[in-house]
Amino acid sequence: MSEPPIGARTSGEASYGPPDAEARRRTLSSGVATKDCDAEPIHIPGGIQPHGYLLVLADDLRIVQASENLSSLTGANVDALIGEPLDIALGAQAARRIEQAAATSALEDAPLYIGAIDVTPAASERSMRFDVTMHRHDGALVIEMEAAATGDAFASMYPLVRTFARGLQDAQSVQALAELAVREVRAITGFGRAMLYSFDEEGRSHVLAEDRDESYASFLHQFFPASDIPRQARALYLKNRIRLVADVGYKPARLVPAVNAITGRPTDLTYATLRSFSPVHLEYMRNMGTHASMSVSIVVRGQLWGLISCHDHDARIVPFSTRVAVEHLGHMLSLQIEAKEERAEGEYLAGLRRTMGRLVTAMGEHDNFVAGLQAVPKDVLSFARSAGAAIVFDDRVTLLGATPDEDTVRALTHWLAQNTSGVWATDSLAREWPPAKAYEDKACGVLAVPVSQIFRNYLLWFRPEVMQTIKWAGEPVKIENADGASAPRTSFSPWLETVRGHSAMWRQGELEIAGELRGALLNIVLRRAEERAELATELTRANKELEAFSYSVSHDLRAPLRHIAGYGDLLRQQEGERMSEKSRRFLNNMLDSARFAGTLVDDLLTFSQMGRAALRPATVDLGLLVRGVVQEFEQEGAGRRIEWVIGDLPRVTGDAAFLQLALRNLISNAVKYTRTRESAKIEIFASRSGDDNVIGVRDNGVGFDMKYGAKLFGVFQRLHRAEEFEGTGIGLANVRRIVERHEGRTWAEGRLGEGAVFYFSLPVVFRSANGTQGTSATRPKRDHA
Repeated sequence: MSEPPIGARTSGEASYGPPDAEARRRTLSSGVATKDCDAEPIHIPGGIQPHGYLLVLADDLRIVQASENLSSLTGANVDALIGEPLDIALGAQAARRIEQAAATSALEDAPLYIGAIDVTPAASERSMRFDVTMHRHDGALVIEMEAAATGDAFASMYPLVRTFARGLQDAQSVQALAELAVREVRAITGFGRAMLYSFDEEGRSHVLAEDRDESYASFLHQFFPASDIPRQARALYLKNRIRLVADVGYKPARLVPAVNAITGRPTDLTYATLRSFSPVHLEYMRNMGTHASMSVSIVVRGQLWGLISCHDHDARIVPFSTRVAVEHLGHMLSLQIEAKEERAEGEYLAGLRRTMGRLVTAMGEHDNFVAGLQAVPKDVLSFARSAGAAIVFDDRVTLLGATPDEDTVRALTHWLAQNTSGVWATDSLAREWPPAKAYEDKACGVLAVPVSQIFRNYLLWFRPEVMQTIKWAGEPVKIENADGASAPRTSFSPWLETVRGHSAMWRQGELEIAGELRGALLNIVLRRAEERAELATELTRANKELEAFSYSVSHDLRAPLRHIAGYGDLLRQQEGERMSEKSRRFLNNMLDSARFAGTLVDDLLTFSQMGRAALRPATVDLGLLVRGVVQEFEQEGAGRRIEWVIGDLPRVTGDAAFLQLALRNLISNAVKYTRTRESAKIEIFASRSGDDNVIGVRDNGVGFDMKYGAKLFGVFQRLHRAEEFEGTGIGLANVRRIVERHEGRTWAEGRLGEGAVFYFSLPVVFRSANGTQGTSATRPKRDHA
């Protein structure tokens, strides 16, 4: 056998050798059964294999159909038997046995072995012994007869089956079970080659074990394409668990008549052991050099898991008793495979749950689940047997292990949110999301677990590409005749294919445990949210108490401070000339402190009123409002040179007095912190960002270090010494409170020694406290940097 050419398939494509020179067309069929084969009605072939006989009976046991070879047994024309009682064809004794079984046994879709029966047709004096089975399906009572083996066949089978049963207990793995099964099946049946293969998700079959005579080609560890066993054939093998082709060269014995007169359609032979096979399948056997074959289904958890397939170079009629023993062996093997797979899966899932437990514990021990997962990176990766993981929460991306970059991960979550729901996984991400093609070395496969019903928050696990070389049992192609009909493959020489673009597949158990982790994580997030809500409620209550206290204190302090300042001024006017220089200095310091304290009290009172006073929303022209504030500062600072740049500002909906106070504070800061500049420049501008108007005040003053930026809008927070720049430290806190009451936000940018920009946003659609809305009209705006 020559070394095969090597094909290569990348991302679902394949290249093989040159096309066939004969009048046939070939198309790739490595993963998909051919359409015309899938449509072939193999369950109603209209005939049987001629090494046995078949009759279809009505409820009164009269003959409705019979295989045409029955004439050789009865000596009568088959057409003459239609409508006759069963005893005319089989004799009175056999007819009574069948009648009794039909009356007392459950026959639906389950062939029942009646036993070895002596058949003596009415037209013959010679008696023959047959193994007889019967079943009822699709409204027909089907009787099958095969020549009975001589001797006690069941007794000879028992030691072999017992040996196999003992070996099943000792086998430690599915592979060991497979190797034991092919040895025992070949020993029981005498076939030249016995193989066991399993089906994968695409319907391909993989030969796990083989036992053969040296004259037979080996298919061990090779793959057969899904088209070799079409979909409807696999469905039939699930129902009828043992099939035999005794002689590939047989001539089918037709059913007479072709249509069942009672049902009005061809008789369904799904459960018939003697069912004739598709001509395409028989040609496939001949191309493989097989003259007899037998297959036994391996059914695990109700699905066709695989087959034991036996081949022989010569015709071979396998006795009914042997087939029963092998079918029993197949049942035992199916149960053992199911038990071992479930045990292995159970142990694997238990390990996953232990890892999940550690993840949940880590998340619960930290303030947020992201920090918890970062604390146990090995457990995060081992949970899904992945090389990399990403945590996307509140648009922040945390990467662990080998992953794409942050921008790619963020883009992936956008795609996932629009195209998937719940726990989702693929072993070929690029096939679903083409940008992943560039990252197949890290993220060929992905498992996505959403952790929010609203936001794009995800846990992501990535698996790299796993390049696989598949050894096919022949070139995996569909071959078509010149008329377009399917023809079986002619070559079974090994054919290599390199498969790329796929990661290791995600197991169903992994997806189920990922769903459990999602549930646990959502519980943690919900509990944290409830804790924060409770804390927020408590803080709101405390803030209201503090507001009431600050309002009361600041209101009560205003009068004493004014009295101090007033009496101090009177003292300076009346006694100033008689006071010493030192006394006058003390008095001036006292008055400055009293006035500063008064200003501080006024600011505190204003701050406390921000949370108490009701908003009076109306349409506000920010351009007019800003120009009025600027005019005030121009009059106060007539001796200073300030360049004012006022851009196009929108009309908004809000409380005009509060918004004026916010702008006055921001502009006052700009004037204050530019006074060390010979040429001060202050710019007030606006832009649109989504559903918000953004207003900014830029200056070229002393600026600030961004690492302290978070302190700017807090109460009594100052970044400069009071000796350098006066102020109470409440102005920016007032700005934030005003803007937040308008459902906006505040922020700032600055560079030390180069200036600062203070921003606040206002929603285009204003929502008042009672839930009503109003739309802010905007003027055409310029693009401000």
